Amino acid sequence: MISDHRPYFIKQAYRCFEDFYSSHFLAPQLAALGRGFHFMKPWNIRIHGSHISIGENAHIVTARDRRVCLSTWTHKEHQGHINIGNQCLLCPGVRIDSASEIRIGDNCMIAAGAYLTDADWHDLYDRTEPVGNTKPIILQDNVWVASGATICKGVSIGRNSIVAAASVVVADVAPNTIAAGSPAREVKQLDLTLPMVTRADLFEHPLERAKELDEIDRYLLRDNNLIKWIRNLLMPRQGD
Repeated sequence: MISDHRPYFIKQAYRCFEDFYSSHFLAPQLAALGRGFHFMKPWNIRIHGSHISIGENAHIVTARDRRVCLSTWTHKEHQGHINIGNQCLLCPGVRIDSASEIRIGDNCMIAAGAYLTDADWHDLYDRTEPVGNTKPIILQDNVWVASGATICKGVSIGRNSIVAAASVVVADVAPNTIAAGSPAREVKQLDLTLPMVTRADLFEHPLERAKELDEIDRYLLRDNNLIKWIRNLLMPRQGD
C-alpha cells in the first residue's frame, strides 16, 4: 500500500481498538505498565513469564512477520526480570530474553531485529542443562541499539551511547560512545558540546502533541472516504 486510504474515523477507531487490546490482553500479563503507552498491532506482541515491567509512554511497533517477544525464565536458582523504563521504543522483531535481569533505562530505542539476552541458554559442557551462565544486562538512559544488534550477557551500555547495526556486544560500552562490529568496539565519541534531544522531549507537552498529531491525520486523510477505502481493499489499482 502506497498511501493510507482509511477515512479519519476508521483510523481513530483502529487506534482505539489497539489500545483496548493492549489494556485488556497484554497489561494483565505484565508486572507493571505505565500510562501513555501505544502498541501498534499489539496482537503481535508475545509475553512469557513473570517480572516484566514497562514504564510510561512506551511505544512498541510490530508487524505480522516481525513479532516483539519479551520472555523471562525460571529454572532452579534462576529467575528472569525485564525492566523497561519510561519513553522507550521497541521496533518490529525485537526479542528480549532474561534468566537474570535486563534493565533498560529511560528514553532508550531498540531498533528492528535487535536481541538482548542475559544467559547462554545451555551449559558450555553439559548441553542438556538449560539456561547456563547468566549475568545482568544494563542499558543506561537514552541508549540506541540499532537494527539487528545483539547485546550479550553481562554487558552495561553507558548513557547516550549507540550500538551500530548488526553489532555483537560482549563487553561494556562507555557513555556517549558509538560502538560497532563483532565484537563491538568504540569507533567514535559523541560531541558533548551539542544539545541532546531525547524521547522525553516528545512527551513534555502531551496534550499539545496529541492535538498536533490529530491535525496531521485530519489533513493527510482529508480526501479519504468509506467507499474509496473499501474499493481499495477489494479492488486495488496501480498507484494505490
